[in-house]
Amino acid sequence: MLGRVSIAATAHQSPTPLSTTRLAWLDALRGIGAMAVVAEHLMPWLLPSLRPYWFSLGAFGILLFFLVSGYIIPTSLERHGDVRKFWISRAFRLYPLYLAVIVLVVGMAWWVPVREQVQRDGSAVAAHATMLLDVVSVGGLADTMWTLSYEMVFYLLVTALFVTGQHMRSGLLAMLFGAVAVIAGLVLSRAVLVGEWLSYVSAAVFVAGLACVISGRFRTAGAYALGLLAVTLVVLGSRVPWLGVAVLAAMFAGTAIHRWERGTGPLWPVAVTAALIAVAPVWAPQAGWWWVQPDVWITTIALVAVTFAGGMAMRGRRVPRVLTWLGLISYSLYLVHHPLLKFFGQVTGDLRESPLPVQLSMAAVAVTLILLASALTYRFIEKPAQNWGRRFTRPQPGATPS
Repeated sequence: MLGRVSIAATAHQSPTPLSTTRLAWLDALRGIGAMAVVAEHLMPWLLPSLRPYWFSLGAFGILLFFLVSGYIIPTSLERHGDVRKFWISRAFRLYPLYLAVIVLVVGMAWWVPVREQVQRDGSAVAAHATMLLDVVSVGGLADTMWTLSYEMVFYLLVTALFVTGQHMRSGLLAMLFGAVAVIAGLVLSRAVLVGEWLSYVSAAVFVAGLACVISGRFRTAGAYALGLLAVTLVVLGSRVPWLGVAVLAAMFAGTAIHRWERGTGPLWPVAVTAALIAVAPVWAPQAGWWWVQPDVWITTIALVAVTFAGGMAMRGRRVPRVLTWLGLISYSLYLVHHPLLKFFGQVTGDLRESPLPVQLSMAAVAVTLILLASALTYRFIEKPAQNWGRRFTRPQPGATPS
């Protein structure tokens, strides 16, 4: 069911440490978040008696991912001041593995049927092409793909804010989206904008807006179009409106934390945002879901905050290599694990009533296979694709940033 990464310096400033060193503590947080999501999907079928219900593993992993996203991703745009480079980098980072998983799921459809939530028409193709799945009411071929919708929406907003010079207002935006999440929980029970047309229109605006922003022609108009598209879709197109807006609030809170760390913004907006996210589902139609019960939801948010703070405390210190390795392959872990678990379930059958030793053994086998497959997809898909992306963005002699 549940199922990802800072804007610190403006484009004209000198590179921050983010540009010269890999932040191991952020890798560790990604690794923890990825494994939490794996556990969320594994435990109900292989270890149901050990699944925790006092907090949500899936929500914990997702919110941690998004907090890290807000902290780190926009930095690359501000550091280089190059919208074209930012989007090429993001495309080569996300799409190759994403497309490979789509091929995997479709290829396994003869044995593991494609989930019913995936439309069998052109709107699904358009939605998958833009990754705007959950905000246009289209199910992803892999269950965890829905979160990529909000990653993409965040990129669109960050781009629009950067081009229009509004990118330093992270704390204000975090609180604003937090407040909208509360309101959405009160007045919106489901997506307002629905229909096949939404996938096609959003794809057209997505492509046209990015073309304007990246090419430099009508850049400001394109930025406003992308920003309007992002806000409209996340508020009126999300399957669960309050959750979609709360995700954006969490991401901008991550950016605000980074600004505070660099001395360019206060920290108190983060606390306000956390409180707003905590109360967002209280009056929502989905308030009956177990993982948004006040005690469970608030505990989950508190654990995310403590984990992120603990990660920050590890800055400049040695981080367990296993955690940084998990962070390195976290995108593969996140996208690959669910199709593999479904395949594994077809092979083993229902193990929910099996003896605990059998369940533990099968869970160990499943996790080992997931880790192995994720390491391979990182090595042979993710890493080469990122290298190709760097070739495309390598400065040419005499070139200036766009």
